[in-house]
Amino acid sequence: MEDLNGGGTERQPAGRGETPQAGPHARGRRRVAAVSCPALSAARLVIPGVMDAGGRVDESRLRMHIFKNGGVSPSDRGLVWRFLFGMYPCGSTALERSLLQEQLFVRYRVMKRKWQSFLPSAKKISLNGTDAELIKAVRYFEEREAQAQQESQVQSEEVQERLSFLELQAQFLFGAVSFHREELQEAIRIIDKDVPRTNRDLSYYQNEGLGNLLVLRDILITYAAFHPEVSYAQGMNDLCSRFLEVLDCEVDTFWSFSCYMEKFSKDFQADGLHRKIELEAALLKELDPPLYAHLAKDNMESFTFCHRWLLLGFQREFEHSDALRLFEILSCDHLELISQQVDRARYRERLAQENSAEDSAESELQTFNTDFTFELFVCAAILLDNRESLLQCRDDVQLIQFTSSLHGKLDLNSTLQKAERHFYNYCKSCSWDYMNGRCRANTNTQEDFIDHLRSLFILKR
Repeated sequence: MEDLNGGGTERQPAGRGETPQAGPHARGRRRVAAVSCPALSAARLVIPGVMDAGGRVDESRLRMHIFKNGGVSPSDRGLVWRFLFGMYPCGSTALERSLLQEQLFVRYRVMKRKWQSFLPSAKKISLNGTDAELIKAVRYFEEREAQAQQESQVQSEEVQERLSFLELQAQFLFGAVSFHREELQEAIRIIDKDVPRTNRDLSYYQNEGLGNLLVLRDILITYAAFHPEVSYAQGMNDLCSRFLEVLDCEVDTFWSFSCYMEKFSKDFQADGLHRKIELEAALLKELDPPLYAHLAKDNMESFTFCHRWLLLGFQREFEHSDALRLFEILSCDHLELISQQVDRARYRERLAQENSAEDSAESELQTFNTDFTFELFVCAAILLDNRESLLQCRDDVQLIQFTSSLHGKLDLNSTLQKAERHFYNYCKSCSWDYMNGRCRANTNTQEDFIDHLRSLFILKR
């Protein structure tokens, strides 16, 4: 399998050990990301028991492997993310992915050309002449564009005919899409401010890798143009940069980022922000009422910093390679209260209630808040681990100073262990509360509850 991300290829033992630094071309000269990576469609995952002979991936095993092993090795990460975030359907064969790759390439090219034709002046980023690195970035990016154009001219006649047909399909698909000029111009204006602020200290943006800033810009504008209900919000550049660094491919980054945003775009909107804060506050109230009371004294405005942690997957709080691992661990959705195991347990619970002769109000006791995702427990673990420092913060300035002091200093393995412990303690507490209520209502239901509890803790194995 092609080593997309460079770095070491040594496999990790089970558990949350350290991984080598992720990042494409770690041992070679940095370059601008590829436009498309068709060869990857036939690449095989080397994780045991995950991919069958036809190239289909067992999604459940993949997600469990990511969680139990604390992420995947950097050499596997690029291909794994294409499945994990939905660009490649897990049930697809290698041949189906080859055809899909061509379709996605052509569709992205048509989408990108459409907004560039609509706003020709926005095709190139505005330069003020004071950012020498950005000027270099434009040059590196334009060199890549010229090289890609040359390569497209030497394609076989068969490939050209196939791509021409796919282009006609894409033009028909997106032909009716219209843009709101002022809204798109405003989105591009903000993108052009944010992209140069993307962390250039990352090795991915060093030397010729500076050109990846312009790749990132085109991806974000294309997304904003074709998703006007979301458009662009600050922070998306850092999130998309993470996908670009790992996938090292413009087309694949766009589609993987788009798949991710289908689920999490609401987090970039005002109501999503408030919802995240409310959930984290509610969880902290369950785990540590005094600390919750201290932080919630100003109508929960003190919890705003938690939203940035959650929105960007704790990108700044952990060392960069650990932040990548954490992002894929959280994205595997393995430890979630809405998992299939819990759904089955709750189904058996409902059956027991329907068959019960006694329709008691206590039988409708709520057990778990299924909106408490594992990332909220990670956030809570950080808060509880710094409890004394937080209790000493008396105003927003001190709170900001405290959160800034955590940048790059948190230990991921320790934080994950504590988050798991809080998760299971919460589950245990809710389960015993439920059992007490059910047993008071009907002593014959205790055996049903034990089955419920046993099913829940299948998650831990």
